[in-house]
Amino acid sequence: MANKAGAYVIKLTGDVRMTLCTTLDSCLYRMVDDPVFQSVTVDVTEAEGIDSTSLGMLAKVSRLATPAMGRVPTLVSTRADITRLIETMGFRDRVFAIVSRPESSAQSSLDEQPALPVNEGDARDRVLEAHKILMSLNDHNRQTFKELVECIENQARH
Repeated sequence: MANKAGAYVIKLTGDVRMTLCTTLDSCLYRMVDDPVFQSVTVDVTEAEGIDSTSLGMLAKVSRLATPAMGRVPTLVSTRADITRLIETMGFRDRVFAIVSRPESSAQSSLDEQPALPVNEGDARDRVLEAHKILMSLNDHNRQTFKELVECIENQARH
């Protein structure tokens, strides 16, 4: 993550999985709590894959940042498969402005964030939250993730 005068860049690389959600969540709250926060760009140009939990967390980034910014954040994607996945989830224009080139040079000063530990309860809560956010985006997602969310909710009750 990089920050230059309140303009944040979050770069996700490799295989982006649920195990990074605690770290992403921590970065997200630090970012939106920053008094000079003004924008966020998410860069997935070096992501090889993104699971549904991570996609839900990206939607959460937008959900929290958009009111503060007055517009949706930017997502940079150069891989057709990743862009197609993101668009299939309903991200284009409603959740992110998707572009194929970064807007700023802040990426040169990116700091790798240490992966925060995840316990089973926190992981379940984040998976549930992420999928509920995805379900709220459109009917396709609602149908796709309905059984998973019900299963997780049932497990949480027992």
